Amino acid sequence: MPLLAHADVLGADDRPLFFPVANAGALGLDPPPDRHGTAVRTWVRSLSVMQKEALVVNGATGRTWRLASDEGPYLAGFDVGPCPLSFMTTGMVSSYMNEITAGASTLGIEVRNVRLTLDNYYTMEGSALRGTMTGGANPPELTVELEADSGGDEIHELVNRAVASSPVRGLLGGETNSLFTLSSNGSQIPIDNVAPLATGALADPGDRFDRVEVSPDAVAGELIEKQTPAEEVAGTGGVNSSLAENQSRMLHVRGVCTLRDDGVKEIVQNLFQPIGSEFRYLSDESPEVGGRGLAPDAATYMSAGIGFCFMTQFGRYAKIVKKDLSAYRIVQDTHFTMGGRADGAGDADPVETHVYLETTEDDEFARRVLDMSEQTCFLHALCRTDLEPVVRVSIG
Repeated sequence: MPLLAHADVLGADDRPLFFPVANAGALGLDPPPDRHGTAVRTWVRSLSVMQKEALVVNGATGRTWRLASDEGPYLAGFDVGPCPLSFMTTGMVSSYMNEITAGASTLGIEVRNVRLTLDNYYTMEGSALRGTMTGGANPPELTVELEADSGGDEIHELVNRAVASSPVRGLLGGETNSLFTLSSNGSQIPIDNVAPLATGALADPGDRFDRVEVSPDAVAGELIEKQTPAEEVAGTGGVNSSLAENQSRMLHVRGVCTLRDDGVKEIVQNLFQPIGSEFRYLSDESPEVGGRGLAPDAATYMSAGIGFCFMTQFGRYAKIVKKDLSAYRIVQDTHFTMGGRADGAGDADPVETHVYLETTEDDEFARRVLDMSEQTCFLHALCRTDLEPVVRVSIG
């Protein structure tokens, strides 16, 4: 399907948008070798201009999930699924909840009615045509509200330990450049300005997506559900605003996480700028860290978010410069320390991404679109920027 074709592929799919995969092993959907406790491999492909689907396998949980992403009116999307940044916010706030509940158990502190609000802010500045457009990330802001009989010092120690031990710390801390390989029209080609991955390219995902089957395994309910549709308005943050060739804007994504009675995390996500829809997510961890595997885990959501965001930049840049990019896919590896430990320092390796393009343009365009996609990706910017979360605690 040509990139510039504007079809609601996700809306026409008879399957659920989000589901556990039944035949991952038969399709070769295996995680990368484990390095730190949680190894995640994510396959993502373009479906139409802004719609994408991902297959995410987490070696720590053994589960493979099919997830899908779309964009709202600001990028001329169909708004069928959440935007890429919402997956990252959901994974981050879920991870913080994992560490707080695990830490409370470890320290013998009883906490009740825990509510986490995570605000993520990103920037986009410059011109796509002149090659100056650059995505940026600002420090995330985490607000922790809970009830407890313990004193403020103990609760602050609990929260500080949770933030430090979350695998999110490995993405935020330091200035880490992601690593890449690039293949165009079936052949691996040298890259230009991005950091190279020393190993060769992994196998092209090909048509594995079309052969995925829905698993009958129990899930916690509707995994991701739109709550309130985006308002279609003109002006800042409105219709087509994110397709402008010159940009100077701030993005704001919020995720509010609470615990259901069964321990499954419920996250309400809002995209305030640009103006997007509200979605409700469910998240659960594996039995090894206190969950039941009834919904995608924090690392799965974070990995999907990075892949989706990066892929959006390919489609957006090609559309702005009016170049042919008929199909594009990635295989992305992420490595995290194990979540839910509530001690030690959370960490993560540089994101490793293998890019596969189909285009009638030359290799120079292939390198250019990779460079600009990395340069404008908000979540690769998050990884290459040293960010310290701003944390606020309210004890009821």
